[in-house]
Amino acid sequence: MDHLLRDLGGPGLFIVSLVAATIVPLSSEAALIAALRLGLPQWEAFAWATAGNCAGVTVNYYLGRGGRETVLRKMMASRAGRRAQGWWDRWGRWSLLASWLPVVGDPLTLVAGAMRVPFGFFAATAFSVRAVRYLALLPLAP
Repeated sequence: MDHLLRDLGGPGLFIVSLVAATIVPLSSEAALIAALRLGLPQWEAFAWATAGNCAGVTVNYYLGRGGRETVLRKMMASRAGRRAQGWWDRWGRWSLLASWLPVVGDPLTLVAGAMRVPFGFFAATAFSVRAVRYLALLPLAP
């Protein structure tokens, strides 16, 4: 990951953050901190990480929306998916406030698409919690 960040800078952070928002086990938080330690200015790193992660959850949303039955069936086959569905059953669309969390967060964005949450609500909720998460991480790196 450091190689990608060192060679591409902000666009590399965008790519890592996008992929990390899918079910691929990457840490966009670790990528953000690594980019900051490599010298990427804070607000630039914040913008690239947020944009990439928001793009990634948008992909999840539309995958869920387009393949509703398949997505829900596959979700129930995994522990994280069952947990996300349980949160959805309990809190509905407001469970998206927890979509920044590891393990259950990304499946929640798939469920939101499958449940046909209006995209405006999805974007306002899922994007804002990601931005807040990255803002909270900025002071942790030099």
